[in-house]
This record gives sequence, C-alpha cells and structure tokens, in this order.
Amino acid sequence: MKQLTPEGRQIINNIAQRYNFSPDAVFSMLLSVINGNGSMAQFNHPEFGGSGQWMKGGMIMLGDMFNNSLKNSVGGLCQELSNLIANQPGLIQSGSFQSQHQGTQQQSNYGGGNQQQQNSSGPTGPVSLFVPPPAGNSGNWWPAGLQFPTSTGSQNNVRYAYFATIRRLAIEVNGHVTLYDTLDHQIGGFSQQQSVGGSITFTSQYGLVDVNTLPIISIDNVPVQKPAQSQPAPSSIQPTPVNAPVASQEADIFEAIEKLANLKDKGILTDTEYSAKKAELLARL
Repeated sequence: MKQLTPEGRQIINNIAQRYNFSPDAVFSMLLSVINGNGSMAQFNHPEFGGSGQWMKGGMIMLGDMFNNSLKNSVGGLCQELSNLIANQPGLIQSGSFQSQHQGTQQQSNYGGGNQQQQNSSGPTGPVSLFVPPPAGNSGNWWPAGLQFPTSTGSQNNVRYAYFATIRRLAIEVNGHVTLYDTLDHQIGGFSQQQSVGGSITFTSQYGLVDVNTLPIISIDNVPVQKPAQSQPAPSSIQPTPVNAPVASQEADIFEAIEKLANLKDKGILTDTEYSAKKAELLARL
C-alpha cells in the first residue's frame, strides 16, 4: 500500500482537524476516493456511520441515514479529497468500472500516529501525497513486460489494465494479479456485480462476457499450466473378442449333442446312432 510523505501526512492531519475526524479515518476515506477514481467512494468506517457510499455531484448514503450533520461532513470531506487527488500524478486512472458494488472495510496504513497538529494553512503549491516508488520501479502493478496498457481503471479492491494490441488483460483483486488471454474480444468496458467479491464482466462485440471465461495465462507471475485434455470415455459397446467365433462354435456343438441326447431318450435314435453322431461332433472341437 502507498505510504504518505511527511507533507501528505500533514495535509491529512489538517483536513482531519477541520472536519473533526481522526487522521486514520480521513486516510481510509482518501483510499476509498482514490479507488473510486476520484468520482466516487465506497467506505466502511465507524466514524462515518459504518458502511456508506459517496458519488461526486452530491449523492451520499450513510449507515446512520438520519444524521444530516454527519452527511454534510462526509460529503464535504469526500469532495475535498477528490479535489486533492485530482492533481496527483498516477492516482486518477483512465477508464473506470461502469457499475458500483459494495466494498469491504478499508485497512488503514496512515502511519501518522498522534502527531502534534500544526497551525498551518497548508502548502502554497502542489506536493506529493505519497512516497514515490523506488528507483527502477515504475510502480506498475501488472506483470513485467506489459508496458503500455490501452486502458486502466480501479474501484475499491479491484483494478484492471487492458492491453488490446497483445490481447492481454491484467486484473488485481486483493493484491493478487491474474493475467488473462482476451482472445478475439474487442473490449469496450468493464463492470462488477453489486456484491462483495462479485464477478467481473466486460463488454465486447459478443455482448456481456464474464472474465472467468477467459483463459488464464498466469497468477502472480506464475504461469498456469493448461489442463490436460480428458480422454474420451470408453464405449459402452465392448469390442468382440478375437476368439468369439471359436466360443460360438463350441456352444453350437454342445447344443447339438444335447438335442441328440433328447432324440435318443425318445427312441428316435438308437444308442449306436447317438454315439456315432456324438463322436462326429466332438471331433470338431
């Protein structure tokens, strides 16, 4: 998770003081606004009345739905945080998920402690809120070698990067990155079902498609082996054994002998005739 710079911590402290929230609560809301691409936030924090939702333009819903004072404070806080990140490089992604879903509670990584508040009107120019990635690390979360995504977006604990030219789609959910083969889909937008852990879908020339139907290339940079093709089920019709004609011939001979015995018992054949025919049949075995 991104770490605040000292200047960023001071900005969060000042905002928290003005809105009468803790720095920890303000930082968690900052993450929610960033995950909502600056235009919305889905949050769950006790200082904000539990779970709630904010959208740029004035729409806000809180668990404590009749607390109008809290609504005004949360709405003002979200709008100020949205304005704050608008000029921050890399925080606002191009493209976004098309639908909203209920997020899970943000885990705070404020790290500011109970710092002493300073009476300051804030910096006179834009400052970086977060510590930049180490040298040699571009900050890209998708697998190495995928440098120029066609579009990216994020919402709550999910973000995506689509690489149209090489037919690849990277999706990060809860810190785990899965790389998909997009086949011949011409992807136009993404969305997520309105439930925690809801399935991710996209639109293409074939309509609405579930991401889970795409072949997986790798998970957390570990290649995924293609499942071996299953062998066809054995036929219910068993092949005729090679010696089947011999067995059938033997059965016919024994059946003929039984018939001869019946004829002898009825007096139609004499013992001599019966014995001669029987010997003749047995000689064929």
